[in-house]
Amino acid sequence: MDMSILRRRNGVDWFALIVRSLSRKGGIGMILILSSCAVISRHQFAQPSQDWQARSGQLLYHTAKTTLIGEVFVRFSKNGEFELTFSKGPGVTLLLVRQDAAFAEVRGALAGPGWSGPANQAPKKLRPWLGLRDQLIRSQNRQSVRYVAGPESFLFRF
Repeated sequence: MDMSILRRRNGVDWFALIVRSLSRKGGIGMILILSSCAVISRHQFAQPSQDWQARSGQLLYHTAKTTLIGEVFVRFSKNGEFELTFSKGPGVTLLLVRQDAAFAEVRGALAGPGWSGPANQAPKKLRPWLGLRDQLIRSQNRQSVRYVAGPESFLFRF
């Protein structure tokens, strides 16, 4: 939710005025405002277990404007549940993808505000990342995996 439209109009900080008004009337209004800004997933993803396969390595992600190289950790189950973590050093998660056959959740700096929902309804900007699940599960024994989706390319080295 973009609150910038509520900021300073005609010299009045409308956002601050609304927050003060709601906080006087009770915390319920504040909770509604704050929760509307978060990505909340009600979908229950399977928890990783010992029978999941895990791979780690490096990912070269390339677009017309961006080139990023970082660490990648991928794990998936025999049933098609999938997790991918793309990071740049310890504690700097660029992207976290959790996905199963029908549902996905994407968070991190590259995802903007984040998103969760049916995988076939993902925002256009996240669709290449959601295409990685099938590619990586299909090529689980290869040391190098390349995937191109429109102007975006992914090169994995495990």
